[in-house]
Amino acid sequence: MRNKTNKIKSLIKVVSIPFIALLFLTITNCSTDETQTVTNFTNLVMSDEFDAEGAPNSALWNYEIGTGNNGWGNNELQYYTDRTENIKVENGYLLISANKEAYNGSSYTSARITTQGLFEQTHGRFEARIRVPYGKGLWPAFWLLGSDCETNIWPQCGEIDIMEYLGDNPDTVFGSVHGPGYSAGEAVTKEYTLENDRFDTGFHVFGIEWTPDYINYYVDDALYQQITPADVPGEWVFNNPFYIILNLAVGGNFPGAPNSETVFPQTMLVDYVRVYQQ
Repeated sequence: MRNKTNKIKSLIKVVSIPFIALLFLTITNCSTDETQTVTNFTNLVMSDEFDAEGAPNSALWNYEIGTGNNGWGNNELQYYTDRTENIKVENGYLLISANKEAYNGSSYTSARITTQGLFEQTHGRFEARIRVPYGKGLWPAFWLLGSDCETNIWPQCGEIDIMEYLGDNPDTVFGSVHGPGYSAGEAVTKEYTLENDRFDTGFHVFGIEWTPDYINYYVDDALYQQITPADVPGEWVFNNPFYIILNLAVGGNFPGAPNSETVFPQTMLVDYVRVYQQ
């Protein structure tokens, strides 16, 4: 195992009481400037450093299996599994791998894990250090969903997309919120583009700092978007507990299908996931 610089070595497990589709987005202009509020959250309350080889920590992560409803609501092409071919912890990383293979009626396999029922939190800093894959049709994401989503149907439950990425656009990621009146193609969203760099060639930290009054979006140390209740054309539904989702989708409405140049397997590597409170 390599030496993982700046990693927290103790794993803090927090278990609290307690689907949604990621849909294609329309870019909404949310400008940022020096007047924005920045809150620093420093009290670490949950961390997975992915230092234990094998399956993801079952005290923190659930598997979602199958194709969901209509390809998880997006016409996605993959079948999510819990097989080591699709998800494992190895050499200090969580590996979520998409494969091109016939499996249970699908042409691709991948994985999707959540902290639903195991860890949820209202407000705080949520961050993950991730290297994304490359190729047309790949759609990795790090996101949050309202924990009452099974009874308070999306988009009323709320969705916070900390990072979405399209594999054929390797220098750009998206940060978004979905709620009643601003979901799917009407989501409030903004993109962040690297200068002279690519997200598939190295690790980057994707995070939000979330309070009752705003959600700040970061890539590494750069604050690139702030969303407030005044920015959404509907109810602000972000003052309730949310849980974490990590997944690598293949195809769907947003990225389109893989093409002949997309090489498989492709892997999303997660160095850590951390959650803080003030």
